[in-house]
Amino acid sequence: MRRCYGKAPGHLWLSPTGILSFWFLWFTPVLLHPQCLDFKPPFRPLRELEFCVMYKEFGCCDFQKDQELMSKYYQIMDNFDYYGYANCAGFVQELLCQECSPYAAHLYDAEDPSTPIRSIPGLCPDYCAHFWKKCNSTFPFLSDDPHITKVQHDQTRLCRYLELDDTDYCYPHILSNQQLTQNLGRVQSDSDGCLQLCLEEVANGLRNPLAMVHANDGTHRFFVAEQVGLVWTYLPDRSKLERPFLNITKAVLTSSWEGDERGFLGLIFHPMYKYNGKLYVYYSVEVGFDERIRISEFRVSSNDMNMVDHSSERVILEIDEPASNHNGGQLLFGDDGYLYIFTGDGGMAGDPFGKYGNAQNKSALLGKVLRIDVDDNNRGPLYRIPSDNPFIHERGARPEVYAYGVRNMWRCSVDRGDPRTKEGKGRIFCGDVGQNKFEEIDIIEKGRNYGWRAKEGFSCYDKKLCANSSLDDVLPIYAYPHKMGKSVTGGYVYRGCEYPNLNGMYIFGDFMSGRLMSLKEDRYTGQWRYNEICMGMGLTCAFPGLINNYHQYIISFAEDEAGELYFMSTGIPSATSPSGVVYKVVDPSRRAPPRQCHYDPVPVRVKSNLIKFIPQETLIGVEPPSKTKPEVQPTDSYDWLQELIDRLGELGPDPTTAAPTTTTTRQPKNSRRKGRRRKGKSRTETVPELQNGAVRLVGDDQGRNDRGRVEIYINGEWGTVCDDLWSTNNAAVVCRQLGFRHALKAAKNSEFGEGKDLRILLDDVQCEGTESSLLDCKHAGVGVHNCAHYEDAGVICGNSDYIVEV
Repeated sequence: MRRCYGKAPGHLWLSPTGILSFWFLWFTPVLLHPQCLDFKPPFRPLRELEFCVMYKEFGCCDFQKDQELMSKYYQIMDNFDYYGYANCAGFVQELLCQECSPYAAHLYDAEDPSTPIRSIPGLCPDYCAHFWKKCNSTFPFLSDDPHITKVQHDQTRLCRYLELDDTDYCYPHILSNQQLTQNLGRVQSDSDGCLQLCLEEVANGLRNPLAMVHANDGTHRFFVAEQVGLVWTYLPDRSKLERPFLNITKAVLTSSWEGDERGFLGLIFHPMYKYNGKLYVYYSVEVGFDERIRISEFRVSSNDMNMVDHSSERVILEIDEPASNHNGGQLLFGDDGYLYIFTGDGGMAGDPFGKYGNAQNKSALLGKVLRIDVDDNNRGPLYRIPSDNPFIHERGARPEVYAYGVRNMWRCSVDRGDPRTKEGKGRIFCGDVGQNKFEEIDIIEKGRNYGWRAKEGFSCYDKKLCANSSLDDVLPIYAYPHKMGKSVTGGYVYRGCEYPNLNGMYIFGDFMSGRLMSLKEDRYTGQWRYNEICMGMGLTCAFPGLINNYHQYIISFAEDEAGELYFMSTGIPSATSPSGVVYKVVDPSRRAPPRQCHYDPVPVRVKSNLIKFIPQETLIGVEPPSKTKPEVQPTDSYDWLQELIDRLGELGPDPTTAAPTTTTTRQPKNSRRKGRRRKGKSRTETVPELQNGAVRLVGDDQGRNDRGRVEIYINGEWGTVCDDLWSTNNAAVVCRQLGFRHALKAAKNSEFGEGKDLRILLDDVQCEGTESSLLDCKHAGVGVHNCAHYEDAGVICGNSDYIVEV
């Protein structure tokens, strides 16, 4: 760490009685629970902090932020002589480092978006008095707040101004508050041990969404299947393609009856989908008077990466269903590359088919886990039997059988394994729906018998079969009685990046009771520890975009390409009710360090219209308190949100881009906000005058503000730009200047009309793409050109991560 006690040329040196102005003001709302100034939970930094070492284990700063604060510290302290340094250095460091506190948002009192946050964290009165007596001259360096300057020399008024209404959170007493710091960074639980998690709404308006999968192709799209036989494509920005990815509604057998188990039941992409374009589906069909389950292979269209070639269907396997329930429906690819198919026992009650039921009969495909090889099937058989399938040489047994004795496994998943050690990788977890008393969770192993119908959970169901010494069945890792729920929905072992506390936790649910539940393996005993999951109480989920409630009927779980966890539920369990919602599971107690979980999706070429995601769910039971600051007049309040809206309006945002919603997590604000509106000034007086290099888009026939002829403002006049060397790099500069994220097209040859009434101000423009304006790029000179208006340049801008064909 740098230490400097000597003087240096070019610095103003002050004793503790001097005054100098220093900007240090952020604008962010706060909530009364662990939260950083970027609206997110705290984290454990990847690299140990060097300056704010008191928060090196857990807080709101990574190493980069820590270095920024250290730099600010020296900028301040370099203005003091040795005496000032010796007296005040510790105080300044402590105050700067409160941005790294897990309670930073509360310390800076940002409870209301219409109120600017504190420039100095809330101080406890005794600490403030001590600070004031030794170093009151440092306040102007720490804050630009005019009221602090006004009361700086009055200890009583200053310390009253720096108090927090909630004294539990003031610095430094917060550090010794056991109630706040005892379990900091852990998943919180209530008095009954119920883990407090939150949700983020991801998709809505779906009809019994029963599968959500990704293609593992780098695009980070996700595909949601409805029971009626439609599969929808969602882009990383959560917009939905208007045209379905797959539509087999005419072939799928289902009905509008609540609880009908028939329909489109399963979907999985081939592990090599990126190269072979294959996917597999599992659905109910009616053939004559018979009902069957059908497993088919499809290929993606060669003309549209977001559309299946419906003519490519090849039926891999069909199995007769003696009843309309217990249809299974899960498809998985294991780590071995083989396709796993999970069938139900055939329906009705108690598996009454044959002497021992379908599940115990290895010559039947019902009540089984099947494993087949679908690689290299373009010629010859549609599937082959893996050579190590367990019953391949057993007389009378179907060679496809991998495991048996299952009743109706509803939702299975493959464990990705610990991100670092890969422990647990490849395990297959399943929820098996029970009969009268118990629901169970199983780990699937080759050749094993899972007990049905002899056993239900740990209990005997068929006492005669249960007493058979040759049963050799595998007991579930967990079973729960019907007083807790009556239809298990299997989940996933969390292996995502964003919420480290959840790593290794198997999260699942119950369709009937709506319970969310979790299991965590004890590595030493091998036992699985149960914890129920509840929605966060009080302010636990009071983060932007998070909610604390969901529809009761939990249909399915999913993970996205990055490994984050989701589940789907509905308010009305009917295949025709559009009440289905997809939720992302969020741990509000801890997140991963910034930038650790970053990924860049592969661009998606879109040929369909897009439906912007509009969240419908809301946080319930939370009313964030408003804060009235002492000695501040109403005219001092700063409506930063309204000013931002006004300024964005001046820049002409894309009218097709939906406004930010409560489910969009805000990005960290790393820059200090300067130029706040002064007291008594109207909003119109704050609008800056046009600067050289300002641009606007004109000439679109439909009046859209995301495209048009580029017109530039230079030396008091507007003019056009010639397209001799016009490129996407040039267009990117213009689009970014106007507030858009991407340039989708560099338009030439006056595509958006000729600006004949204006002078041509720029020609031969050559940008690298990172410049602030076209004036910063190479060009022939202002007003110098050898072109005409029929070569006026234009752009098409956008905010999405996908490429739109134009």
